[in-house]
Amino acid sequence: MKVKIALIVAMLLAGTMGVRAQDQVEAHLGADIVSNYIWRGQDFGHVSLQPELSVGWKGLSLAVWGSVGLSDKDDAREVDLTLSYETGGLSFGIVDYWDDGDGKPYFYYRKPDTSHSFEGFIHYDFGPVSASWQTYFAGSDYQTDGKRAYSSYFELAAPFRLASCDWNAAAGLVPWKSGMYDVSGFSVTNLSLRATKAIKITQSFELPLFGQIVANPASRHLYFVFGFTLTAI
Repeated sequence: MKVKIALIVAMLLAGTMGVRAQDQVEAHLGADIVSNYIWRGQDFGHVSLQPELSVGWKGLSLAVWGSVGLSDKDDAREVDLTLSYETGGLSFGIVDYWDDGDGKPYFYYRKPDTSHSFEGFIHYDFGPVSASWQTYFAGSDYQTDGKRAYSSYFELAAPFRLASCDWNAAAGLVPWKSGMYDVSGFSVTNLSLRATKAIKITQSFELPLFGQIVANPASRHLYFVFGFTLTAI
């Protein structure tokens, strides 16, 4: 039901004409088309279109990300809003996840049966390795006894370059019992390796293609995802 949190688009670019980038409003509009919707080691759908729009200013950014199934009418539609702040290698923020899998409309917030889930996250890029922690603090994340679950996820990721491709290796775990991740305790739920290569179509247009293999030791599932990215701005 969610999104790539790696999903936060960097909004700080080098300035031009003597104006620093962090003093400008930056925007990004693009979309991924993927063969499977796999998120943190979980399977949320088949072939999907996943658009994203974000604006940022001085490290502060607001992004909206969505997913809609293209091959299966039963795949849930999803809309996620992210408010984040980045300074140096540190970024943190809040994500509002929503999908229509339970049949609830978007502007239905009554607990405990709302389809919204709210998550806080913190991420730090050390250079060779980055680390992130996410915890649900409001919305639909409850235990079977009615208490809030505070479902959490921790991930280490390492980007590198090899054989003319950009690679990213990641390992993620859930530290305690969570219905969101369908685990009864400490569990490794995501071991993944992704390769991306931009294919030059014309002098001014490149099409990034990516392939990703994802293993979920907790559920004993293995996935292979192929996709490409279209960027407008």
